[in-house]
Amino acid sequence: MSGRKETALDLAKFVDKGVQVKLTGGRQVSGTLKGYDQLLNLVLDEAIEFLRDPDDPLKTTDQTRRLGLIVCRGTAVMLVSPTDGTDEIANPFILPEGA
Repeated sequence: MSGRKETALDLAKFVDKGVQVKLTGGRQVSGTLKGYDQLLNLVLDEAIEFLRDPDDPLKTTDQTRRLGLIVCRGTAVMLVSPTDGTDEIANPFILPEGA
């Protein structure tokens, strides 16, 4: 067993690449990861926030808001995923109308 501590999340491979971040409270932002620290504080450049539906706060809409350079506090980060190689699919658990 080596003396080096292994982290569960290695963000080094995502630096200078597009990432999508989900935050507590339901906010969702996308941008280029410029830096991070051991507390999972993230620096995103050219960040875009996906606005939520006013009628259903759990759904995001196609509307966006440009934020520019932002810092996401690590305590608010729930999910970090790369934007390359991901596609949105239909929810397989929703029953079709009339079924």
